[in-house]
This record gives sequence, C-alpha cells and structure tokens, in this order.
Amino acid sequence: MSKKNNILILILVLTITLYTIDIYSKIPIGNTVIWWALLIAILSYFYKSKKIFFNENNSNIIKPVEIYLIWNVICIVRGLFVAQGYWEWKFLIQTSLVLLIPLCIYVVTNTYWVQKVVQKWFYYALPPFFIYIFLMSPEAIGHYLVPLSFVLLFFPFLTNKIRLLCLFAALIVFASNLSARSNVIKFLIPMLLALVYYFKLLANTPVLKITRIVFIVIPFILLYLGITNTFNVFKISDYVEGEYKVADAEGAPPGSGDLTSDSRTFLYVEVISSAIKYDYVWLGRTPARGNESPHFGPDIDKDLGTNKMERHSNEVSILNVFTWTGIVGVVLYFLIFLKATYLAIYKSKSRIMKIIGIYLAFRWVYAWVEDFSKFNLSYFFLWIVIGICLSNDFRAMTDSEFKNWVRGIFDQRYRKAIVKKQLVKVEKNLNNNI
Repeated sequence: MSKKNNILILILVLTITLYTIDIYSKIPIGNTVIWWALLIAILSYFYKSKKIFFNENNSNIIKPVEIYLIWNVICIVRGLFVAQGYWEWKFLIQTSLVLLIPLCIYVVTNTYWVQKVVQKWFYYALPPFFIYIFLMSPEAIGHYLVPLSFVLLFFPFLTNKIRLLCLFAALIVFASNLSARSNVIKFLIPMLLALVYYFKLLANTPVLKITRIVFIVIPFILLYLGITNTFNVFKISDYVEGEYKVADAEGAPPGSGDLTSDSRTFLYVEVISSAIKYDYVWLGRTPARGNESPHFGPDIDKDLGTNKMERHSNEVSILNVFTWTGIVGVVLYFLIFLKATYLAIYKSKSRIMKIIGIYLAFRWVYAWVEDFSKFNLSYFFLWIVIGICLSNDFRAMTDSEFKNWVRGIFDQRYRKAIVKKQLVKVEKNLNNNI
C-alpha cells in the first residue's frame, strides 16, 4: 500500500475516533466547520478508493447497500426543499453525512483495507486513550474502545497478550459506567459469541441458522406485541422482581442508574405518532427534520428557539432511519442485514464467519433498542461488519486464514501470509490509478 493511502487511513481513524468522543470531552477538540470538512473528506475518500480497493466480483452482492444509498441521497435532496432556518439546515448537513456512511462499502469489503484500519487504530489511537481517559466523561470510554469490542469477536484466534488487553478493556468499560447499558452490551455480546466458537454443538450451522432467523424477525414481532399492548419488552420492571440499580453516571439525570427503567416506549410513541400526524410514514421527513416530541420539545424550543416541538434524532437507530427516510428506508436497511447475515452463515467457509453473521443479526435487533445514528466508531464498525459479511474475499477465508488475518493486525509475519494476494491486487490498482 502506498505511503499516501497509509496516511489517509491514519487520518480517517484518528478523525472518527476523536469525533466519537468530542461531545464527551471536557476540553474542546474542534469546531463544527472543521469536523464537517474532515468527514466530507472521509466520505470522498470512501468513494474515490473504489478503484483501488473494491473487488468487482462483489458488485452484485452490494446492490442492496447501493440502493439504500440512492434512497438516502433522494431523501437528502428532498431535505433541501424542506429545511428552514439555521438549525434545520445544520441538521440536514449533519445527518446527511451519517446517511452517506454506507459509501464505505467500497473499502470495507477489502480484507487488506480493514486490517489496516484496525491496525492503525491499535497503533495510533489506543495509546492516547490512557491519557485522554482523564479528560472525558465515563460514558465516553465505551465509545472510544469500540474497535476492541470488534476484535473480541475473534477471541479464539488472538494471542494471550491481545486477549488480556481486550478483557482488560472490557473490564474498564464495565467498571467505568455500568449504567451505560449499551456500552456494556456491545462488549458483552462479542465475548459471548466468541465463546460459542469453542462449542461445536452451539456453533453448528443448523443452530446458527435458527438463531439468525430469530434475530431477524423478533423486532417485528415485539413491535406488533407492543403496539397491541400485549407485551412490552422495554418494561422489564413489570416482569422481574427486585431492584437492579447502579450509581447514576456523572452528569446523568437522577434515576438513570435503574437498569430496569423503561426509556424507550415513549420514544416509539412519539416517533410513530408524529409520523402519522404529519403524514410522512412511508417516505420520511427527510434528514432536515425530526419528530414532534412532547417530552423533549419544550426544552429544545427554549434552547434553539425553533418553536416546532421537534427532536431531530433519538437514541434508537431504527427510529431515526424511519423518521428521516420512512418505511421505505427501514425496508431497504433491513434488506442489507437480511442479505449480509444470510451470506455469512450460508455462503462462508469458516465457523468464525458464521458467528460474525450472528453478531450482525444481533446488531439488527439492537438497532431497535439503541445504536445512535452518528458518524462514530460504533456505526462505522457496524458497516465494517456488514462489509465483511458481504465480501466474497472474507467469506472465502477458512478459520486458519482468519486466524492469520486477525493476528496480522498485530504481527507483520501473519499479515504477509494472509494478504499477499490481496496486496498484489491493491498495488496493481494503485499503479493503474497514479
């Protein structure tokens, strides 16, 4: 890989990492204009790198992602005619950057590129964490260490040294803010799935196929049960006895440490009611607008002076997709998970690839619970997982080759063993495009 591309990947990694924790930082890192310029540059890099890193054999496989991207662009263009005033134009630009992140599909399907990204993060973004930990709020820790949760998926293939590092990172996340349930879950699930690799009874294809189907359809079942007031999965306190509380996080509202508290039902009610009231159920309200929020609206109007009672985005990813791009956007987003998880489990050579497919299916479920829609490490690494599942190159790898690939992140000897063919192709593309 050329020196230029190495530098670009390093800038990409550091930019997304710092932008992820910007809102949690106790000292200012940058300003809006600088961040937007950097993020636009990253999106441009994703698209321009298609000639270098994208394997044309994946062209048909990534069609669902490209269709989703086209619909997002259509919604962005519609937003140009909808936006009014400073804040709506700012929301339109900010959200458009998020909706265009799937452009990374042209690079995240490349085994060599993904390995380089993770390697750069470990070499250049992880060391400053141990200094910056004192300059950010506890909740930021889990967001900063997202790449370690990704590496945990490959726990059986890691060296003992890296295993200890990942487990230590998980303990830091758990200890720093247990009330930040999302951070805890995003580290816990990869650890549990990695352990499945050791149990052939659980890791066999029939079991994983059934698990995938359950994960894929359960959000729709639970949504129906919730709407019909039959069963509400978010009201955990109605179904379990006793109190499950931890100390409230620094700066969080009182009572946020209640692990059984329902902080999602009213969001669904607000988002769906707003869509029906203003008739944007199918096509969405565009990324320039949000949902009417009786709960947050008054304070938002007071702070921004918009007088529309709107909350531009919510903590639940799928609600944001629905608000900005409608049911059409939700269906297209769903089809990406449907195809990627299918290919990972039915069309791959390795057991670890099938486990990654289950992890992606879990992320589909979790999109209905949280997963902020932001240009951050969590959303970026979600697309890396999607790219891995869609990639012919990744799915053609055996467990032994995956082991070399993962260890190659930290050891050049393994790196050469697994990426030699891919590197030849990349270098050829680089030379053709100079």
